[in-house]
Amino acid sequence: MSLLPICIYPDPVLRQKAERVKNIDNGIQRLIDDMVETMHNAPGIGLAANQVGRPLSVLVIDIQRDESESGLIVLINPEMVSARGETTFEEGCLSVPEYFASVVRHEEVVVRGLDRRGEKIEIAAEGLLAIALQHEMDHLEGKLFIDRISPIARDIFKRRWKKKSKEEREETLLCLD
Repeated sequence: MSLLPICIYPDPVLRQKAERVKNIDNGIQRLIDDMVETMHNAPGIGLAANQVGRPLSVLVIDIQRDESESGLIVLINPEMVSARGETTFEEGCLSVPEYFASVVRHEEVVVRGLDRRGEKIEIAAEGLLAIALQHEMDHLEGKLFIDRISPIARDIFKRRWKKKSKEEREETLLCLD
């Protein structure tokens, strides 16, 4: 296993719609293992293949807080079966570091896909797991959580992000002198 670089906004791969996985071969198994290691190292609770530069319909989630247990979920070609209710949750993203915002999502979801062995799996989720599933599935559609915030909040985010990026570039130039 190895750590993969996480793509950072505004990397174009984050806006690509993921391709369905047709064959769960050794390459996909290696990608899953690398994604799990990358997610845990980040640390994060979810990661979609787009975030590591591979626009394939693969996501991993692990919301367990206790290191002695694993709540690892691997979903290939996930699709939403049903959703109900509404909840607001403060979200962040490994691809949009150091930014958090309140996002409205479904309170409960049922998601269907394949596990890493190619077996059909259906997950009924609520709470943090439901939020994480929706967040990662958005990535597979080329959407980021910042697309789900109000236009005013998104405009503020973009201005702050541009300013931060400009400051980081200036710091890099100063270091090179």
